Amino acid sequence: MRVLLCSVLMWFSLLASAETAPVSDQLEQLKQQVIQLNRELFLLEEELLFPPQTQLAVFLSADTGQFFQLDSVELILNDKPVGAHLYTAQQWDALKRGAIQPLYKGNVKAGEHNLTAVFVGKGPDNRDYRRAVNYRFAKADDAVLLELQINDRSSDYQPDFVVQPWSND
Repeated sequence: MRVLLCSVLMWFSLLASAETAPVSDQLEQLKQQVIQLNRELFLLEEELLFPPQTQLAVFLSADTGQFFQLDSVELILNDKPVGAHLYTAQQWDALKRGAIQPLYKGNVKAGEHNLTAVFVGKGPDNRDYRRAVNYRFAKADDAVLLELQINDRSSDYQPDFVVQPWSND
């Protein structure tokens, strides 16, 4: 809605200016300005909704997926469910090829927190598999970025679930 209002105002300002360029050039210029404004509005909105002082973001990645096939993942933050995702075969295939999926983005207060991720899928020998991993972290002034990793552990032919914090450097 804001973009539409801005574009209408810009359109009228262009019409009010001297008619030195053809209309198609003015329309292209207006289009580029609207795109730039939309980009700036998006960044401002992200900054307002998720300021770095309270931001928590959780991502998911997977190794080759030889010993585990993911069906779903559920995120629990401080004993409250905050997100879940069911995976299609295409999404799981993309993760095995190196994709990183954003699972959760939200705000948390400063202090101690506990994140639990529950993974459900098929394990070795095509058996049902449900595993949870807990991660305690302290929230300070910077954003907290966490990666949930599903790795193959070839020493015992089992999947391994790890929470890896990302550095803000």
